[in-house]
Amino acid sequence: MQRISTLEVRACVGERVRVKGWLQSLRQMGGINFMVLRDGWGTLQAVAEIGAESAPLVESAAGVESVIAIEGDVVEMPRAPGGIELHNLRIEVVSPVTEVLPVSLNKRKMAANLTTLLDHAVITHRNPERRAMLRLGAGVMAAFRAVLVTRDFTEIQTPKIVAAATESGANVFKLDYFGRPAYLAQSPQFYKQILVGVFERVFEVGPVFRAEPHDTTRHVNEFVSLDAEFGFIENHFTVMALLRDVMAGIIAHLRESYAAELGLLHVVMPVVPEKIPHIHFSDAQELILQRHGVDVRGEPDLSPQDERWLGEWAKEEFGSDFLYVTGYPMRKRPFYTHPDPERPEYSNSFDLLFRGTELVTGGQRLHRYADYLAALEKAQLPVEPFESYLEAFRYGMPPEGGFAIGLERLLMQLTGIPNVRLATTFPRDMNRLTP
Repeated sequence: MQRISTLEVRACVGERVRVKGWLQSLRQMGGINFMVLRDGWGTLQAVAEIGAESAPLVESAAGVESVIAIEGDVVEMPRAPGGIELHNLRIEVVSPVTEVLPVSLNKRKMAANLTTLLDHAVITHRNPERRAMLRLGAGVMAAFRAVLVTRDFTEIQTPKIVAAATESGANVFKLDYFGRPAYLAQSPQFYKQILVGVFERVFEVGPVFRAEPHDTTRHVNEFVSLDAEFGFIENHFTVMALLRDVMAGIIAHLRESYAAELGLLHVVMPVVPEKIPHIHFSDAQELILQRHGVDVRGEPDLSPQDERWLGEWAKEEFGSDFLYVTGYPMRKRPFYTHPDPERPEYSNSFDLLFRGTELVTGGQRLHRYADYLAALEKAQLPVEPFESYLEAFRYGMPPEGGFAIGLERLLMQLTGIPNVRLATTFPRDMNRLTP
């Protein structure tokens, strides 16, 4: 008999089926064993009389998380999880587990602290809630790709070992590349810009690395970045309009295809407005002064508290979980950022705040070779490390721009978890290199 998944069993009431998976729980009531099998898609209850039917579990001393195969009759049972269960069982133990697990997995919420969860992530990810979080991440990536592909974007993959620091900062991981210095890429920025000159519209889903000595609840040193870049734009508002549609597509896809995971995690889904409200950086600082009496004017960036205040204002004023902050000071943005033609001390860039936390950074880039030379000189950066990058602009590039979404940060804000590490498959931070 061919194996089917737990998702397919519902359509087989009255039939005999074969399922395989992990023994998530086993409990005895009277003369009956109630066992729950978990596979890659869901769970299914099976009921066996103590004795011959469940003998293989006893004989092999198989405990929870043992890999088993069950053949049985599908019976409707309103009190059972999912309304069905298996009777008249034939059980095969594929891989018995006889040791006590480091963390109990058969409860909805695991009674373990963050360190324990992460130390034993190879096991704790099997818990339904942990698995639901990671599955939502897969849904976000799929939706990101789908929205952009329908708009004729080409997916690319760019090098993660690079010769120069992308953002021209010190927070990079340095490597010994056959006797030469190299770095782990902070972003695919240079390469996605170059490939705008090839495809016009490109995107990438991949890891990026930041050697920032942060030990906070919202930073990790390796994360998944959802990048998009495209040409022939008017300004950064063109980029913001695309990002709005991408976010709407992601939220719609999760609603449609991940209802079980959203329900399990009790996610309150946002509504993406037809037009996300925006506020200029300088006006945002004035607003903070007026509403909270804190003078942050002259600061080149917003603090986490500033972002929370602005998020509260956007919710009160517009009923929106999203807010664009535009026009960050040029001194805070990378050298390739296009200045505001009317206020050159500010940039044609933006951050998208989601529920009071920075989620996306983007904007318009420089596209003329002479402007790049001037920008590098102003930033006191040598031209030589950037020559291959600048070659694209030397031979004709359109006005272009793009953005980058942090996958784990998005999941953190969407689900309301307290630490971004809980949205990361195997987090890398200042203290963690394993598992």
